[in-house]
Order: sequence, then structure tokens, then C-alpha cells
Amino acid sequence: MGVPFVQKYRIARHIFSQKFQGRTRYPLVLMMEPLFRCNLACAGCGKIAYPEEILDRRLSVEECMGAVEECGAPVVSIAGGEPLIHPDMAHIVAGLVERKKFVYLCTNGLLLETRIQDYLPSPYLSFSIHLDGRRERHDALAGRPGVFDSAVKAIGLLRTHGFRFIINCTLYEGVAAKEVAEFFDFVLSLGAEGITLSPGYSYAGASQTELFLKRTQSKQLFREVFKLGGGRKWKFNQSSLFLDFLAGNRCYRCTPWGNPTRNVLGWQRPCYLLAEGYAPSLQALMEETDWGRYGPGRHPQCTQCMLHSGFEATAVNDTLAHPLKAFSVFLRGPGTKGPFAPDPAGNHTEATG
Repeated sequence: MGVPFVQKYRIARHIFSQKFQGRTRYPLVLMMEPLFRCNLACAGCGKIAYPEEILDRRLSVEECMGAVEECGAPVVSIAGGEPLIHPDMAHIVAGLVERKKFVYLCTNGLLLETRIQDYLPSPYLSFSIHLDGRRERHDALAGRPGVFDSAVKAIGLLRTHGFRFIINCTLYEGVAAKEVAEFFDFVLSLGAEGITLSPGYSYAGASQTELFLKRTQSKQLFREVFKLGGGRKWKFNQSSLFLDFLAGNRCYRCTPWGNPTRNVLGWQRPCYLLAEGYAPSLQALMEETDWGRYGPGRHPQCTQCMLHSGFEATAVNDTLAHPLKAFSVFLRGPGTKGPFAPDPAGNHTEATG
């Protein structure tokens, strides 16, 4: 897997600490959006649909550090918008690295050539380069020719300067398993530590909702992809049980509090993409959100979702609860045969693995 051992250890230690303190809901990854402004208008994204006065907002360095301290999660994923637009992003990243947080700085790569000198390589910093397929597909989704080539050039710069990096890939309607497999081979040949993988999720604000996969489609596609992956030594920046979930072999409940989102509007309720209000603090988010309303089988907008920001935390907790099961999946890979595990019913209260 693409996750470094020290990061796995820190996450496991954090989980055991939370359980020892009797907490049932706690963050593993802080999803931080210091701005919504972007230099692209991607088909699957709705962040830039906000009015100009919101697009002009920025979280300050102090607000970002405060959110990190408030959250306490060992991992921080910085998204947007395009984070490299933020004038203080290098200071934000430096502050997180100083606090020994594992930082994933998400970017489309367009600004990296002019910004890379602002950053220092660190075992705590990994750039997450957004690529949703090979040149033709990615440029079409990004809405501009040349974006793929710019991202690949940015990857070359990261390698030359000694930075860690992963690939953040979202799969949409119309992509074939063979195309995905060839894309994985390509990006890993560039030196990526791993791939973060997710099916696209249809949410309010996205400009082309017809691109999003349905839940059954997602499971079938991932099975076909993983079947082609046998012997290819792909590395993913995700747990083996989450990948097995994507292939339809596990019935998991969404645990969105595992990846809470702090952005320019506050703590987003309940999750990274489904915005039903904002809390003034993480404590208010945790205590005042009716978590039982959300997830497949409970909320109509959650029906098709299999996003990592909702289900990876469930899989990680299941991994620690059943390490032999997780190790078995790690060795043999996600299952690609047999009936799909049933989707959760609306009255379930716990995740199952």
C-alpha cells in the first residue's frame, strides 16, 4: 500500500487513544478548504458555483492552525478550490509540518512551476495531484486542453525536487476498466507513492451530473479494474478494506465525522460534499448534527455515494478491529466474484464489515 508505515502507526495510535477515552465519534482526517476559488471549472466539481463574495474569502493562517488544533486528527487534506492560489498556503503547510501533521496538499498542478520554491520536502508533506484519467479524458473533465500535460510536468518537478506525491483519481460514467488500468500503470510509472481512488459523487452545484456513477455501476467497474490489477503491483493510498468496499464486498455505514470539513463558511454539516448548514466549532458539529439522518438508506442524496471521505474512516476502524481480515484482503486483493454485499438498510446504527 502507498501509506507510509509511520503514518499508519500514528493513525492507529490516535484511534486507540480516542477509544481509550470512550469516544465513539472522532476525526481521523481533517478536510480543510481554505478557499473555494479555482483556476479550472471541472465538470464534477461545484465549489466554484458559490457567489463571488464567497469565492473571494480565505481562511487565514491562524484560522487554519486553530482548526487543526481543534480537530486533533493526525492527517490534514488541504483541498479547495485550488489551494496554491491562496497567498499564505506555504505558511499554512509549514505550520502543519511543524506540528508533525501528515499533510496532503491537493492541486491540479497548473501553478506548481511558479510555487514549488515556496515549499520544502518533508516526510510529512505529500502533494496530491488531481488526475482523472489520460490526456483526452482528463482535459475534457477539466474543461481545458493542456491540463493533463501541465500536471505531468508538475509531477516531474516534484520528483526533481525530492517531494512526495500521490495521484488523486475520481472515476466517472463512461470510463472502461482497461482504460483505468492503463492509467494506473502510467501514473505509478511516474513515481507516485500511491493512488487515492473514488467514484464521482453527484452533489448540488456540480455542472454535469450525468457523469456520475450509480452505486451498482461503481461496484462493477471497480471489480473489473481490480481483476485487471492482478500481478501489476498497484499501490493505493487507502486501506485494503476500503478498496474491498468499493468492489462491493463489504456493507459499511458512512462515518462522515471521521473526515470533518472546515472551510470558509465554518464546519460543514454533515460532510465534505453534502452541505446542510455549518457549525461554529468542531464540538458543535459533533454534538449537534443528527448523524442518524445521513448515509445510504437514510438520506436521498446519499443513496449513490461511496466516497472515501465518508467510508474510509469506517474501513480503517474495521481494519483495526479485524486485522487478520484486512491482511487477507491486502494479500489477495479486493474480491472480484460473487454477489455484492447488500447496501445498508435505513434503520441500521453500526457499520459492519
